[in-house]
Amino acid sequence: MLVRDAMSTEVLTIGPTHTLRQAARLMSARRIGAAVVHDPDTFGLGIITERDILDAVGSGLDPDRETASAHTTTDVVFAAPAWTLEEAAEAMTHGGFRHLIVLDGDGAVGIVSVRDIIRCWSPARRRRPAVATG
Repeated sequence: MLVRDAMSTEVLTIGPTHTLRQAARLMSARRIGAAVVHDPDTFGLGIITERDILDAVGSGLDPDRETASAHTTTDVVFAAPAWTLEEAAEAMTHGGFRHLIVLDGDGAVGIVSVRDIIRCWSPARRRRPAVATG
């Protein structure tokens, strides 16, 4: 199975000046665990995750004053849609992270998470759906 089969195609892109609270609200509303941070003036594409926000707030930082740029990972490993899930899992394991931005050409076309990969590998997913009884 390939990354394109598992990835979420709903990509939330925010700017570096979004506050952590704004980022958290947008991520929560979409029920996603990561956002792409786009800053064409400095680092290009980065990623901020729910863990980044949790760590900042947990250490006492003000989510209304802290910006995404201060908590964005800019040394990002990107995946390609044609990668296998094994390649994505290896990149995550090697890098110690749970999300990969999926690039096709110059743009982000998806995000694949550990949860996405597990869903695809789960035996329950491969089984036929149960017939509802009523």
